[in-house]
Amino acid sequence: MPRYEFMCEKCKKLFELIMTISEREKGEVKCPKCKGTKVVPQFGGFMAQTSKKS
Repeated sequence: MPRYEFMCEKCKKLFELIMTISEREKGEVKCPKCKGTKVVPQFGGFMAQTSKKS
C-alpha cells in the first residue's frame, strides 16, 4: 500500500499514513495529534520493489 505524508495546518505536525489509493481519493484525512481535517499533502520519497532480480 502507498505511504502518504501530510502536514496539519492547525498544529503544524508532520505525519505519515499508509492507505489505499481509493482511501486517499476520498480525502478523509485527519491529523493523529489534534484530529484536524485541514491537512496538506507533502512530497516524500518512494521505493519500488519488484520480484525479479537484475
